[in-house]
Amino acid sequence: MEKEKTSPVYSRNVMEFVTVAVEYCTFIEHTEGKECMEFLDTMTKLLPLLYIKAATLPKYEILSDDYYLEDFVTEENYNIVRANISVILGDKDDFLDVFMEDMKYSDSPILTTVSENLADIYQELKNFALQYKNAADEELAMYALAEVKDGFQYSWGQKMVNVLRALHEVRYSEQDEY
Repeated sequence: MEKEKTSPVYSRNVMEFVTVAVEYCTFIEHTEGKECMEFLDTMTKLLPLLYIKAATLPKYEILSDDYYLEDFVTEENYNIVRANISVILGDKDDFLDVFMEDMKYSDSPILTTVSENLADIYQELKNFALQYKNAADEELAMYALAEVKDGFQYSWGQKMVNVLRALHEVRYSEQDEY
């Protein structure tokens, strides 16, 4: 008897990625009032795990551009998340980013913030998680997976490794301060 083929939408790698993405979003949504060291400790563990899980997602080929994926994260949600992280990190929120696209045209590194980068990642992952959860069929879930994988490859994956470098620096170079 032949084993029934399982949809790639519900494969082990996808389910693990969805789980870690939801964990990231939940943590980010509940940062208000967290201590800096607790935040740093969690993020320096969660971001590498998220990277690994995103990297294991297969590349999805979408045959049609005729689909619509709803955005769930509002500007207000985004700003609340960003502001909460900024408060936690205080003067440690800023970092120099040499991997930004604008760096090609600059002689010096560009100042960016951990809070904005983490909020950008949150926006991508929260939209994905809700699109995936609310997908009416496997095809829409596949579109959500294709979009989040594409975003990882070309946008939020790079932001993640850049911000991890900055968080690592704060977490381990000034550990006695916290």
